[in-house]
This record gives sequence, structure tokens and C-alpha cells, in this order.
Amino acid sequence: MSGTIWPGQRVDRVECLFDSAGVGTVAQVTRVTEATQAAELAGVARRYDDVAPGEAVLPVLPALRELLPAGGLRRGSVVAARWSLLCLALVAGASADGAWCAAVGLPQLGVAAAADAGLVPDRMLLVPDPGPGWPQVVASLLDGCDLVLLRPPDQPAAQARRRLEATVRRSGGVLVVAGDWDGAQTRFTIADQEWTGIGAGHGRLRARRAQVVADGRGAGARARARWLWLPGPDGSVTLAEPAPAARWTPAEDAPAAADWAPASPDWAPASPDRAPASPDEWLKRSTG
Repeated sequence: MSGTIWPGQRVDRVECLFDSAGVGTVAQVTRVTEATQAAELAGVARRYDDVAPGEAVLPVLPALRELLPAGGLRRGSVVAARWSLLCLALVAGASADGAWCAAVGLPQLGVAAAADAGLVPDRMLLVPDPGPGWPQVVASLLDGCDLVLLRPPDQPAAQARRRLEATVRRSGGVLVVAGDWDGAQTRFTIADQEWTGIGAGHGRLRARRAQVVADGRGAGARARARWLWLPGPDGSVTLAEPAPAARWTPAEDAPAAADWAPASPDWAPASPDRAPASPDEWLKRSTG
């Protein structure tokens, strides 16, 4: 496995992991500075069940809080989102609060981009190419980091996926997947977006306003939507006013079956008795 360690960080140990075929992959497993060794001894070995109530949620940026039932990322959970600035924004709040993070399978992610998104480089590890044994690499990182941002090189087998989900629950970390993940507790999608800065056929892209939708299972089954600057003119992720041509907005107090209320007056559902069950269904209906 090839990996990148930030300048000034030290790898404390190297573990050799073996896949089902008996092939070893070297995983650089962290706690990497003396300042974090004590935190590892105190916290990394804990099971999720032993986490104090106040520690059961990792913080997120203020703009994302209302999209999550707990106001943050629940420890022991898997979150899925399409790869974009949204993935980095989901991790940035916890990183700024002191959490250790790892990014796996994202060779295009650089130091400047991570820092601009709000991540703290001194508490972040990059593993651009985890190799064919990536599930084992991710499992090891979950034992040493609060969050792991993963872009899987391929779809994991159901058994490997369940093992990783069990590791997430046991370690009390959060796995943020840049892509699809069948067992995710929370899923983020971008239902609509528009760029600003372009004039009458000319100009520079300066900001993106996006309608972000969060849904999932359990407490997150009821979908929530917010308009965000992703990024704003200054590069930050903040709340935004709805775009004039918004495609849809979630009903505030409607039951789950009618969570999706169209914003466009010329739209009508296929059946007047049932509103779209998800943003994906809404877009499928509205675009044909």
C-alpha cells in the first residue's frame, strides 16, 4: 500500500494485514504524535457503547447541523455522499474541533484543498492508494481515527461491507463514504444547484448554491433539505437563500409519505394521492 504522511508526523507502528487469500498488505496505522498517544490510550480502545452521551455525536459545520437529526455525525455510523466539496464539509467540523481524520482512496485530494475546506492538516492522514486490501486498511484506520473519508476503489462484497460497519460501531468512529453505500445510516444528495459569477456568456465561476438533501434510516428517515453555498464567494460552506428556480422544497410538517413538496406550480405527481418518496423519485418524475 502506498500512503502519504503529513510533514512532521510520525508513524508509531506498522501492522501487516492479510486478506482472505493470505496476501499481506502493509497498513500504516496511526497515532502519530506524542500529543495524541494519550488520547489513543484513553479513547481509541473504547467501544461505542462506552462513549459518554456528550461524546456520541461529532460536530459538523453550522450550515449542516439542521440536516442531521442529532445536529452532528453520530458515532458508530456510516454516512454516504457523492464525492464533492460536500464530503470535505462533512468532515471539516469535527476536524476543526480536534478529531483525527483519514482520507482513503482520494489521490486528487491535496493539502491546500483540505485546508481550504476547513480540515486541519496536522490531524489528517492521506492514503491515496490503499490497494486491493482497502477494507482492512480502512478497518485499521477506524481504530485510530475519529473519522475516515473513503472513496472505495470498487464495490465491496456484502461480507466485507458488514465487517466494516461492525468496526465502525465497535470503534465509535464515523465512516464518510464518497459514493454509494447500501448500509449507510445517512445519505446526502444534491438535488439542485446553480453557479454564480457568469454574466451574459462571460465571467468567472465564483460560488455554487446547492440544495442538499439528507435522508436515511431510523431517526434520519424523514428527509431534510437546506440550500447551502458550496462553496460561497469566500470559499466557505454556509447557509444560502433558495435559488429562484428551486425544483422542490421539503414540507415542514407533513407525514413521511408527503415529505417532498414541489416548488414548481407546473409539476404534478403521477398519482395525486402520493407525493414523491425521495428526491431521486422527484427528479425522475420531473425530468422524465
